[in-house]
Amino acid sequence: MKVGLLFDLRNPAQWHRPWADHYARALELCEEADQRGADGVWLTEHHLFEDGYLPQPLTFAAAVAARTRRVRIGTSVMLPALREPAHIAEEAAIVDLISGGRLELGMGAGYRMPEYELFGADISQRFTTTERHIVEVRRLWQEKAVTPGPIQDPVPLWGGFYGPRGGRLAGRLGIGLLHISHKVYEHYRAGLAEGGHDPRRARVSDLLPIFLSDDPDAAWVRIAPHLAHQLNSYQQASVEGTGKPAPPLIDPDALRDRTSDAPWGALQVLTPEDAAVRIREMTEGLPVEHLIFWADIAGLPDDLVLRHMELVCEKLPALLSS
Repeated sequence: MKVGLLFDLRNPAQWHRPWADHYARALELCEEADQRGADGVWLTEHHLFEDGYLPQPLTFAAAVAARTRRVRIGTSVMLPALREPAHIAEEAAIVDLISGGRLELGMGAGYRMPEYELFGADISQRFTTTERHIVEVRRLWQEKAVTPGPIQDPVPLWGGFYGPRGGRLAGRLGIGLLHISHKVYEHYRAGLAEGGHDPRRARVSDLLPIFLSDDPDAAWVRIAPHLAHQLNSYQQASVEGTGKPAPPLIDPDALRDRTSDAPWGALQVLTPEDAAVRIREMTEGLPVEHLIFWADIAGLPDDLVLRHMELVCEKLPALLSS
């Protein structure tokens, strides 16, 4: 299993850095990941977040490609329903060319109404549009209908879907599934069969809610305010434009009170040894290719980020392979 780090470029007001400095620092961290032996640097996409959540992952991916030499560069995920397929095909091809053939293109349907409104897209058709655009991007490359094309033939494609419908869709398209879930995996395999694809081609990856530290209890106290910001922004975003009431905000001080049975879903701060055990439990029986970890949680202090990166890149792989 390959290990990688995901960057969302959040820059919250309470820990704000000048934007140019923030992006320069993120590129330095991508270089650091490359030099430390990470297998992947992954980028994600959202729009209209107050903290500046990365809106254009392929643009930033081109900069990462120019600053790194060996690491794979992926999107987990970008939102194809918000763009014309030809735009995606051309921009992704340029990233693949600059990187020397290191692109992993992960795509998903998204969930936020304001984002779809910003681009004049219909959120009620997000799965249909996402499928159509993925198919069209692949056709444009296969038929050499855009120039220049990517180096890789084919570029690895991934579907970032979290429910049965999305899992089946990824299978029908014959692409990888960016979600580690035994339940969704069964729908994914069913989709592979529906699409006439060999089930042995199944491949799974995902962003894991794990952060590594030598001293998880001490790290948790410092991470909690940043995690609260992240979780609150996601919760607020999930109801924007829907007319539903906003969920109550998570109190950062309450979140600092870490218990041994803390929920797996939000974030687990673990030693590499404990993380290896949990990962084996999660991935047993699945054809996992990439394990992806947050590089940062909404503006964490640099020392936490750098040590986490070091443990992910240099210690965890040996534990997983032993």
